[in-house]
Amino acid sequence: MIHSHLAFWIFFWVIVSIMFYIDLYAVEHRTDKIGIKTSLKWSGIWIAAALLFNLLIFLLLEDGHQKALEFLAGYLIEKSLSVDNLFVFLMIFNVMNIKEEHQPHVLKWGIISAIVLRIIFILAGVALIELFHPIIYVFGIMLFYAAYKMAFGGEEQINYEKNPFIKFFTKRFRLITKYEGKNFFVRKSGKLYITPVFLTLVLIESSDIVFAIDSIPAIIAITHDPFIIITSNIFAILGLRALYFALAGIVDLFSYLKYGVAIILAYVGVKMLLADIYKIPTLYSLAFIVTVLAVSVIISLMKNKSAGEKAPKGE
Repeated sequence: MIHSHLAFWIFFWVIVSIMFYIDLYAVEHRTDKIGIKTSLKWSGIWIAAALLFNLLIFLLLEDGHQKALEFLAGYLIEKSLSVDNLFVFLMIFNVMNIKEEHQPHVLKWGIISAIVLRIIFILAGVALIELFHPIIYVFGIMLFYAAYKMAFGGEEQINYEKNPFIKFFTKRFRLITKYEGKNFFVRKSGKLYITPVFLTLVLIESSDIVFAIDSIPAIIAITHDPFIIITSNIFAILGLRALYFALAGIVDLFSYLKYGVAIILAYVGVKMLLADIYKIPTLYSLAFIVTVLAVSVIISLMKNKSAGEKAPKGE
């Protein structure tokens, strides 16, 4: 048994770095667009890597049984929340008119930035709870609001002109409206310009900040261990790019998933608010999360199949 997380930290960063490099190299050197089959394959590889890491936690850590349950519950929460965030990415690319062959490049830098931001938010969140424990009640209320917004907030609209980050960069840098491939910056006549592709990256990062505000409290409701929170978060994030190109082709198949995620957010909000009265076992939380996700996906698929059967057939 390993009594310290140090060995796992080293192993985690080595494995993630190798897989991320392979993923980036494979995608960046493609000349054709990424299809659903390839996306699903890479999604499967990332999911398998996360489950293998979870198995090693279970087998090798001293408190592996509990930590493995916490990792899996946290991973499922972050993965399910990330699906909703991917729909936002899809809208951003459509609004900004980014070509499919340039989207992987934007997502690459978006994910790298998201990893750094997520680690900062996680450490800040855990530190806040340690310094001022009642903050968990604020987090719990935030989760209820996030659940309500996801279930009843309607279709989110992307208005990039009102985005504060977009305003900041367009006021301070010259903007070239013509697309220059996948470049974030171009230099013309000795002057540096930002491109619409860079503004797209800014929009994706700003949406990820909002996403983190919802997701970090959710996983803190499961565990306060920074090791479990960070590793489960990063494994969920690193599979986002492959998952995006898979979902982009089958987005309509999961129309009820957001309601399942809203129920999960409300549940972890309750779990956080009851933390000082009754600690809901992680195993129960994991079973609840899996059940809700499975039911929401099944209902989505049944609804889609029913709609397909009722649709008039072509001549």
